[in-house]
Amino acid sequence: MRTAFDATKFMEARCIHQIPRFHRRIDSFIEPTLSSVMSTPIDVRYNWRLLRAGEFRLDGGSMFGLIPRSVWSRSVPTDDKGRITVQHNCLLLERVGDAPLDPAGKPLDSPKLIVIEVGTGDKLDAKSRELFAMDETSIHAQLREIGCDPRDIGAIIVSHLHFDHAGGLTRLPLAGEKPDWTGPASGMAGSRPDHSVKLTFPNARVVVQRREWDDAIANRSVMTRTYFRDHLDPIADRLMLIDAPAPFVSYITPDKADEPMLRFDQRAIEVFPGLRVFRTPGHTWGQQAMYFKDSAGNTIVFTPDVLPTAAHLGQAYSLAYDVEPYTSMITKTWFLRQAAAENWLLVLDHEPGDPLRRVRANEKGWFDLVPAG
Repeated sequence: MRTAFDATKFMEARCIHQIPRFHRRIDSFIEPTLSSVMSTPIDVRYNWRLLRAGEFRLDGGSMFGLIPRSVWSRSVPTDDKGRITVQHNCLLLERVGDAPLDPAGKPLDSPKLIVIEVGTGDKLDAKSRELFAMDETSIHAQLREIGCDPRDIGAIIVSHLHFDHAGGLTRLPLAGEKPDWTGPASGMAGSRPDHSVKLTFPNARVVVQRREWDDAIANRSVMTRTYFRDHLDPIADRLMLIDAPAPFVSYITPDKADEPMLRFDQRAIEVFPGLRVFRTPGHTWGQQAMYFKDSAGNTIVFTPDVLPTAAHLGQAYSLAYDVEPYTSMITKTWFLRQAAAENWLLVLDHEPGDPLRRVRANEKGWFDLVPAG
């Protein structure tokens, strides 16, 4: 197993950049030296709440890729159409205490309320919703149900921009509301007439990897209908694009058990005080996970489609939707290894049951998922 090496010898350049609407550069270009790779993280904690933004169903074969149905169906039931039940799991974060101060005594950029993941939302047509047996729940409905106004959210962080993770960035207008954007409507059942949408979170920036945004705009995916204009175009002027280093350089093919070439603290980018993101490629090239500590001292890691449900624990249990299944396998291996070593509390993005799990190494040389406790 190859291990990480010193970043003084190698480092991919990284920066955090916002689209000009916000007129502020978050972090300038960072020279590839070990001393400049990562500033000391600020100890900001968050209270958090799990939001279930809607149950839906996906084709079981597609969700387990090359794993035979005779294997995965032992533990995962299907409906009469061969679909398995999944969930849109999202998080609402609330910063504990006041915004931290910089050395000059000025408050740092630190939103009080942050949402991680937003689900599909409410814009799909009836045929598309029937295709996924999608219920009527949405992220904005869930927030209002707990007394949180979406206008109070200061930032949204999405793992990637597929419709089931980012569609909820926009919504259908209510009667009498002026639309924010009009254009092609999302859907799986052929073309639809143009429609109008509103920004679900009108005062929030959207945090995503630059690689993910570039791929989404170019529709680089094994799926032809997942990066929809009606959730991408309306947010283009409020993006906070992140250039987190990839675990491995593109010209190296790692072995399955290899450690990433850079240490975690060199790959995890602090986008807000106490909240970091890091690349987990495979499902998409720019997919990211989110990392923070809560008020109880737990290290919470929102886990994207590298491990969408507890049933995807096996090393080869990748999605047929993945752009690079082998990369997904490698990512899952180092991700689980670190989660076990550091006792991360994972939130699985599509787990329909309890999505809160910890990782433990087992006697077979792999890992088990255990309830959070």
